[in-house]
Amino acid sequence: MREGIHPNYNTIKVECACGNQFETGSIAKELKVEVCSECHPFYTGRQKFADAGGRVDKFNKKYGLKEQR
Repeated sequence: MREGIHPNYNTIKVECACGNQFETGSIAKELKVEVCSECHPFYTGRQKFADAGGRVDKFNKKYGLKEQR
């Protein structure tokens, strides 16, 4: 490896929107993420967000669509 051309690789703290914090290695100074393994539905098995404020209903009403079941 050539000297002086590689960025510094440091241990940094990653902060999730759910409040979870963990350490990892990166060349960035800090990282903030929206989902992590503690709050992601795939890893936890529970659904956190539901229908995002009625967007589906608003779309159906706007375009005159009926709910199909």
